[in-house]
Amino acid sequence: MLNQIDLSRIDLNLLVLFEIVFQERHVGRAAERLHLSASAISHGLGRLRALLGDPLFLRTPKGVVPTERACQLATSVAEILARIRGVVSTATPFDPRHSTRRFVIGAPDGISSVILHPLLETLREVAPGVDVGIRQLLPAQGFTALHLAWKDAVKEVEDRTIDIAIIPLDDVPVRFHKQTLYEEEFVVAVRKGHPFQRTPTLKRYCEMEHLVVSHTGDVSGFVDVELAKLGLTRRVALTVPNFTFAVSVLAGTEMVSALPRRFLEVHGARFDVVAIEAPLPLPRFSINIVLPKVAMMDTGLAWLVQLLAQVRTGKGGSSVRRSGKRHRSLHSE
Repeated sequence: MLNQIDLSRIDLNLLVLFEIVFQERHVGRAAERLHLSASAISHGLGRLRALLGDPLFLRTPKGVVPTERACQLATSVAEILARIRGVVSTATPFDPRHSTRRFVIGAPDGISSVILHPLLETLREVAPGVDVGIRQLLPAQGFTALHLAWKDAVKEVEDRTIDIAIIPLDDVPVRFHKQTLYEEEFVVAVRKGHPFQRTPTLKRYCEMEHLVVSHTGDVSGFVDVELAKLGLTRRVALTVPNFTFAVSVLAGTEMVSALPRRFLEVHGARFDVVAIEAPLPLPRFSINIVLPKVAMMDTGLAWLVQLLAQVRTGKGGSSVRRSGKRHRSLHSE
């Protein structure tokens, strides 16, 4: 990216400035993050443009957009800065007990709401000054292949908008570190005492009013794919944008919904919503921590990955038992 002659006059802060402007797409917001004036950001961009021979960012009414050259450079700049941060963090070892660092974790709400409480409890004990931000990640619409559905989430973690992503994705590029946090499967969720608990047949399931979690309002999902294989359909009476909303609605209605098992284990009891065996196969996923391999050189991030693996909610199975009989796992149906 930079030739040998240029290295003698490189200001490392220019690469940091590039990274922040690329993430924010806005000079004013970048200035706030860097505690600089907007004019200082503009001056720095001018130096970068002269150095790299490209406009890099083009002004629009809503901020700036990166040029094709800037998009090409973004990954290299992120890798360079990650390596430097790793060197610095090695020189000054990360000490969780005294750190005041803030980590941003990106995850769908069905995952973040499972890991958050045990994570916070552990942080209070081992790293009381460390703060956490949760950023909701959503699958891209219109894709059934997981690597396409979660491509935007992968881009966010590579662009360093978030520190790590926790997503149901196995197929990640080789430049990423992937670590399985837990296994997740979907079950049928209903209010406690729902008639479907007594007659959980496929015919009855198709006759029920269904609730689907969809942030876009799309009524079609993986359940419909499985039903179509059997020549069957269902009525989607309601869509809601997240799992917490879904479980609160189920508590007061006769609707049924396919929800993550671990999510229900954590939150179902306080809503009197229970999980029962589905009368058709429902998906099972590995929930994985994903971040660039170069980011693991940052001892703070490496510590966070290890910590998450230690607090990954060991309780399981009780919410899919009924009348003392353990249901067979959904992935074996």
